[in-house]
Amino acid sequence: MSRSGFAARFTEFVGEPAMTYLTRWRMHVALAWLKEDDAALSEMAARLGYQSEAAFSRAFKRFTGISPGAARRNADGPRVAEAS
Repeated sequence: MSRSGFAARFTEFVGEPAMTYLTRWRMHVALAWLKEDDAALSEMAARLGYQSEAAFSRAFKRFTGISPGAARRNADGPRVAEAS
C-alpha cells in the first residue's frame, strides 16, 4: 500500500491523520510517565521515538501548553487538548 493510500484509509477509519493520532498517543503516554516515573527526559524521549530531548520537549509543550518539567511538578497535570 502506498503512503498516501495508507494515510487516506487511516484518516477514514480513525477520524484523524496518522501523525496526529501518534502525537496524541505519545503525549498521553508521556503524561503518565511524567507523573509515575522518575526517568530522565532524554530517556523518555528516546522511548517515545524522539531523536532528542529538545524535540520531545518542543512537541510536548506545543501539544499540552506546558513544559515536561512543569507537568512533572504539577500534581494534577495539564489538561490535554483533544485533536479536532
